[in-house]
Amino acid sequence: MIVSPRRVRWVATLLGLLLPISVLLAISVGSSGWIWPWQADETLQRIVLELRLPRAIAALIVGSLLATAGCLMQVLLRNPLADPYILGLSGGASVFALAGMTLGISWLPIPLLAFIGALFTTWLVFVLARGDGAWTSARVLLTGVVLASGWGALISLILATGDDASLRGMLFWLMGDLSHAQASSLWLLPTGLVLILIWLRSRSLNVLSAGALQAELLGEPTRLRFWEIFVAASLLTGVAVAMAGAIGFVGLIVPHLMRLLVGSDHRRLLPAAAAFGASFLLVADTLARTLLSPRQLPVGVLTALIGVPLFLILLRRARGIR
Repeated sequence: MIVSPRRVRWVATLLGLLLPISVLLAISVGSSGWIWPWQADETLQRIVLELRLPRAIAALIVGSLLATAGCLMQVLLRNPLADPYILGLSGGASVFALAGMTLGISWLPIPLLAFIGALFTTWLVFVLARGDGAWTSARVLLTGVVLASGWGALISLILATGDDASLRGMLFWLMGDLSHAQASSLWLLPTGLVLILIWLRSRSLNVLSAGALQAELLGEPTRLRFWEIFVAASLLTGVAVAMAGAIGFVGLIVPHLMRLLVGSDHRRLLPAAAAFGASFLLVADTLARTLLSPRQLPVGVLTALIGVPLFLILLRRARGIR
């Protein structure tokens, strides 16, 4: 798909405007009503600085991580339907993180457990999808959907046997909740380095999108690159799940829309997806906080309401049904 440089500039400009506007909206709107930060008194400024701003920053981080992970999984499968949530990575990360919480494994950080769960799920999906022959994207997707259902059953078992006092909090976290999200510098630093390394691999991702055989003919070490994508997508998904729970369909919606706008060149697609993913999740979280104010919805509910119909449309197109 050839995209004109003029369109790319327009999209970059719009994304550059959307980010600060979404941040301003998130810190100004809430259950306490409209708060203009520059006109607020001391109490309202504390609400903005201690509650709304940290939550907005967490939404920006999680949205960019999930969108980037979705781009990587779509390169790996060469399929626009690939997504960490659909393939079961988010479910595996949630199970391992939830098990760590309920079993009291305090000597292992929750982001590490989530990363291990996502990486294990990625490996399991491709091993089971391959079987006795080579794997195809359709088999990987179906295997991921089945594994995601299996992780969902394990999550239900953990919740059913867990402490009733913490049940509501765990349910909100599992549906995607940013109210208690914390951005630890211990994990953000390596995650940021991974994002930079991914963007530096944009040319390799472009070549891999054309297929493993063509990538090998062009001199790419495909096996090494695939493992890099495995680990990077698992790390990004694990950190996002540890921060905000299992938020679905961001990794499906955002890369697909950005690919339509800026094309498939990952030098443009990755930063565009990260920027729009951050804004998209921040706006969704703002709506989740305000639609039923003073009650709050899990942000994962809104992303699923948008993502499910879009997934069905993409699935229909992928099967060639008109």
